[in-house]
Amino acid sequence: MIAPPLAQPEPPPADPHLPLPRRVAREALATGRLAGPIVGGQLAFTGLNFIDTVMAGTLGPAALGAVAVGASVFSGLTFLPFGTLLAVPPFVAEMDAGGRRREVAPFIRQALWVALGMAAAVGALLLAARPALAALGVQPEIVPTIALYLRALVWGLPFWALYLVLRFMSEGLAASRPVLYFGLLGLPVNVLGNWLLIHGHWGLPRLGAVGCGYATSVVWLAQAAAMLVYVGRHRRYRDLGLFARFEAPRRAAIGRLLRVGLPAGAMIFVEGSIFAAVALIMGTLGTRVVAAHQVAINFAAITFMVPLGLSMAISVRVGQAVGRRDPAAVRFVAAVGIGMALACQVVSASVMAFAPRFVAGLYTDDAQVIALAVDLLLLAAVFQLSDGIQASSAGALRGIKDTRVPMAIVVVAYWLIGFPLGWTLAFVAGLGARGLWIGLIAGLTVAAALLAVRFHRVSARPERWRG
Repeated sequence: MIAPPLAQPEPPPADPHLPLPRRVAREALATGRLAGPIVGGQLAFTGLNFIDTVMAGTLGPAALGAVAVGASVFSGLTFLPFGTLLAVPPFVAEMDAGGRRREVAPFIRQALWVALGMAAAVGALLLAARPALAALGVQPEIVPTIALYLRALVWGLPFWALYLVLRFMSEGLAASRPVLYFGLLGLPVNVLGNWLLIHGHWGLPRLGAVGCGYATSVVWLAQAAAMLVYVGRHRRYRDLGLFARFEAPRRAAIGRLLRVGLPAGAMIFVEGSIFAAVALIMGTLGTRVVAAHQVAINFAAITFMVPLGLSMAISVRVGQAVGRRDPAAVRFVAAVGIGMALACQVVSASVMAFAPRFVAGLYTDDAQVIALAVDLLLLAAVFQLSDGIQASSAGALRGIKDTRVPMAIVVVAYWLIGFPLGWTLAFVAGLGARGLWIGLIAGLTVAAALLAVRFHRVSARPERWRG
């Protein structure tokens, strides 16, 4: 495998003596160079769900609904490990920028133990999901298909965990292009796998919606193998000695990662789980409501990959500034990054507000589903700015390793404010799906405001930047 060249490490913030517009432009360019491939990789990752949704949708509303609920269950269970591992890039960035590059490989080896342990726990929960689905009132006709879909995903979880750790290590080293390369690799693999397994081509069994699950596991295998070879052979990583020796789990190193990572993971889980919970509740409102919700939430998830990718880049840029012991740069790079996220969200909100029928038509030709999806897309447009602020502010807070109070903030915003309000509007006020989405808007708005205030306060006190 001939590895293409990687970008050089991102430069420090521009000279503070330069005019402010030039400083902002330089920082935006630096953040954009790092964030671009991350955003592309995140979009490719979300594209897997988009492909599954579109290809399963050709089988009818029941298959689309099964994939929708199954994907939501899987996402809800993997938000915690994914969010926990989001602590890896700022740790690595701080080590690299602070002249402690030799510490990266031992840290990553311990992160692998964390990732694999969490993947095993997720797998056990997926295998036991069927009774919970029935108890939650999901439409009985789609429960067996959902359970088989989740079982198919279990096979790919170890490869998913390995890929995430190597990917986040690379991001922390400001080498984000592999994220794009291997994210894009997954798309044709997924299309081919779905085509073969959904419809039973080339002598393979016709698995219907369940085939989407097996195809996704194959994608994770391909991505992990490609990333492993890349990291093992590219000169950028050679001095790390990543595979120089085997290391057993070490309590101190794992504890250091988990002290920052678990609260960060809980933040992602709390936000993700409320969306998963809403999807499950939608399952009680009928197959077409589930399908319409899936259309709207899938498109919103695609657009969210931009601020999410920017938040990852912000955490790396902030981590680099922490490694250089530059508090002024910490605040500056975060401010520029948050502004970039807001600008991107204005674009996505405009698309949802002015072309909702076109967007819905990309997913289905069912007139009733389209009509319901249009209403939900208009509501999704409302929370775009709040979503951008909360994601980018959370990324900046991860960069200074402040995750415990932000975790409490999102618990209050989503589960004590957003969810109760949404439930009341949906089932007491009789607004149905619209009421649940209004609750989401309220939770996201509260979280955005409080996280931005939290970063403003803590970033001014470097003594509180503890891992």
